[in-house]
Amino acid sequence: MKDATELPRSLLVLGGTSEIALATARRLIARRTRTVWLAGRPSLALENAAGSLRALGADVRTVAFDALAPESHEGALGKVFAEGPVDMVLLAFGILGDQAHDERDPVRAVRVAQTNYTGAVSAGLVAGRALQTQGHGWLVVLSSAAAERARRADFIYGSSKAGLDVFAQGLGDALYGTGARVMVVRPGFVRTRATAGRPRTPLATTPEAVATAVELGLRRDAETVWVPGSLRLLTTVLRHAPRALFRRLPL
Repeated sequence: MKDATELPRSLLVLGGTSEIALATARRLIARRTRTVWLAGRPSLALENAAGSLRALGADVRTVAFDALAPESHEGALGKVFAEGPVDMVLLAFGILGDQAHDERDPVRAVRVAQTNYTGAVSAGLVAGRALQTQGHGWLVVLSSAAAERARRADFIYGSSKAGLDVFAQGLGDALYGTGARVMVVRPGFVRTRATAGRPRTPLATTPEAVATAVELGLRRDAETVWVPGSLRLLTTVLRHAPRALFRRLPL
């Protein structure tokens, strides 16, 4: 396992107000990271997030980034890479949507898909190419355990994450041997502001637990990380459950 001296010194977060991303940034700053770029829509929340990380001693900058504007991704990320090497890109943007409402409103459903999948394809390709060009670096992609099998309760969100998950795996294969690497992180239900009020599922986790898992994944050169680790076995069982049985499960 790698030691802390091999963890990233520079970090670009796509989705700069994500609670999981900020927990990860805090953990990496405590280890080795000194430069952080927070990319997101300009807002007070983004500036507050940057301020909270600066208080930990990091050099933190913000950059305007909109997942729904793929034509702008090349310029936004290019601005960051032009400043110097980026050791890790954390792709952390995404929306949960509201399954009950989104089923009745295709425009809202498409927005979930465009944010979680289409926007990620664009940003992921731009980031992957930049990491390949510099010859090193991690692209860490926040997927979800929901990507493993469609559930009645969240199949719109789950399908968008399934597309993202397959894309990230394929991109990792495409970049293999170039010095750039991809790690897919699959957390279960994460207790954040975005999930407040939603029914909790078994094996629920926290942003801090995901951040810990990301650090351990980097140290181990992992390509896939489950949070918590026991989810891997559970989702394997559920993935192979007969459909008639799966429909009756309280998922």
